[in-house]
Amino acid sequence: MSTGRRLFAYALKFKKTIILALLMLTVAVVAELSGPLIAKQMIDKHILGIEYKWYETSLQDEYSVQYEGHWYKRSDHFEANEERGTEIRVLQVDRDYYFISESLLYDGIRSMDNNTLTITKGEETASYPAVKLTAAQLFEFYKPETKSLIQLSGIYMVLILISAIFHYGQTFFLQKSANQIIQKMRSDVFEHIQKLPVQYFDHRPAGKIVSRVTNDTESIKELFVNVLANFFTSAVYMVAIFGFVFIIDYKLALVTLIIIPILIIWIVVYRKFASRYNHVIKSRLSEINGIINESIQGMTIIRAFRRQKKTTEEFEFLNEEYFKHQNKLLNLNSLTSHNLVNLLRNGSFVAIIWYFGGASLGVGTVISVGALYAFVDYLNRLFQPITGVVNQLGHMEEAIVSSQRVFQLLDEKGESFSDGQMERYRGHVAFDKVSFAYKEEEYVLNNISFEAKPGETIALVGHTGSGKSSIMNLLLRYYDIQKGKIKIDGQDISEYPKQLIRQHMAIVLQEPFLFTGTIASNVSLNDPSIDRAKVEKALKDVGADQLIQNLSKGYDEPVIEKGSTLSAGQRQLISFARALAFNPAILILDEATANIDTETESIIQNALDILKKGRTTFIIAHRLSTIRNADQIIVLDRGTILEKGNHEELMNRKGSYYQMYQMQQMKKKIAAVS
Repeated sequence: MSTGRRLFAYALKFKKTIILALLMLTVAVVAELSGPLIAKQMIDKHILGIEYKWYETSLQDEYSVQYEGHWYKRSDHFEANEERGTEIRVLQVDRDYYFISESLLYDGIRSMDNNTLTITKGEETASYPAVKLTAAQLFEFYKPETKSLIQLSGIYMVLILISAIFHYGQTFFLQKSANQIIQKMRSDVFEHIQKLPVQYFDHRPAGKIVSRVTNDTESIKELFVNVLANFFTSAVYMVAIFGFVFIIDYKLALVTLIIIPILIIWIVVYRKFASRYNHVIKSRLSEINGIINESIQGMTIIRAFRRQKKTTEEFEFLNEEYFKHQNKLLNLNSLTSHNLVNLLRNGSFVAIIWYFGGASLGVGTVISVGALYAFVDYLNRLFQPITGVVNQLGHMEEAIVSSQRVFQLLDEKGESFSDGQMERYRGHVAFDKVSFAYKEEEYVLNNISFEAKPGETIALVGHTGSGKSSIMNLLLRYYDIQKGKIKIDGQDISEYPKQLIRQHMAIVLQEPFLFTGTIASNVSLNDPSIDRAKVEKALKDVGADQLIQNLSKGYDEPVIEKGSTLSAGQRQLISFARALAFNPAILILDEATANIDTETESIIQNALDILKKGRTTFIIAHRLSTIRNADQIIVLDRGTILEKGNHEELMNRKGSYYQMYQMQQMKKKIAAVS
């Protein structure tokens, strides 16, 4: 499905609000654009209409005017069968008005000389005696139109008020629907991120993913809030304006229609170049977010190894690329915005001048003054939506590129969520000839087979890269194996939803991750099934109460991002308590005691003797002294099992485990002496 269709599909989810907004917009535009037609009526009929034919009348009504003892009425105010007397005319010459007591043969160029009106039409000339009207007398002739002018002015004001109210409504509802669309899209993106497999995050910096959720969706919001709102408004305006222009004069309307293909061609050309620039801009922005996130996370390492200058140079390179393409886009926008509008506007007015051929305006010309006023008014109004469309092209293209990036993320295959419950298994784990590769055919585990009975403690040891963490990743189903089977209580774990399998597992990492909140909330993770009593019991069982008793708020002590205000030992104990609070059937300790001081490790070791009962525990450890009591120790090397057994058995074999253990003991003695 194309990007446009997918955006349209999101819009359809809130179609009622959008349709309501568009209906209000249509009413607002029609009300607003009715103004020039009313102005045309006021000019042509009620202001310039004074030059219509007048006849003497015997009736005295609201349309009758008294002049020099006689009553006159304009021709358009007579009833069908009403008797008409002598014809007279009231004509404007320069800035004055004159009374002519007879009919005219024709109209043309007017001039006055000694109370004589001369009208010239081509080679013909006619003269008429004329009397200049005073201001009071002129007002008398306009007086019958006053009521209609006031009524039309009132209608004009009402239409303006209606337009303002409905414009407010369409803006509110259109932007409300836009915010709803973006809210839904952000929720979908964030929810989808939760479903993405772990391997998706292996090779993607967190900053780039954050950029998709924040910057890109914000650009899409701009599309719905401003771009599409502007496009909808402009489209309704343009359709309505062209409709009214056709009512006034279809020939003039046909001339102005050439604006439409020009605008379409210009948009196509613009998008061709803008798309290229925006893809680079968005990519560089994601990389900038990535390097900023990485720099903040690794600030201590950057300072320790004096990498500030090099890190700054890497940032400046990306920043310069971003700046360069932003300038290219800026130049493109400058070229295609006001320049285009001015070109179209000037071309349109040249067409009008050409159409009229420089002829003077007056009675008998191709168009009335009121019609010309309305046409020019509509033409000026026409360029307002055109300007709006052109000025929003940059935002539109940026939003489309952002949409492509967001939809690309949403198209990544995710794992399905399962809301069901799985009966707590006993924790009998069996690896049967398991082989696994992160990359195709590059196996990091080869033919791994072992068994962990319920309640046993299994220790995995080996040099870095031997496959210890990979085994735990497979058990948690962060990755799926290529060969063999992994079973829990005799059932192949691939037959169960991943979420259900993990329901009765818990893990404690070497670098514990704490969320913003409190110590208590980090233990329970706000799970309603874990009440306060369970939280406090878990913390006490791991001995954490001894380390956090000096904190001012105890278990409710605030925790900021990653728990940076707590010591490494405190963070690890909280992480350990979190795992225990969920009462897992399988507990995984991944280098859980590597960064803990001897005193804290002693507290955890004392708690482990009690906590390991009733659950299968896997321990990944480099310090072999911490696993002497394990029921089974599996020694790994380059993805294969070298030997397995308990501590005594492996020491008696004097193999790889024996050598590793003796080496660590020797290092301890040397460290103690030094």
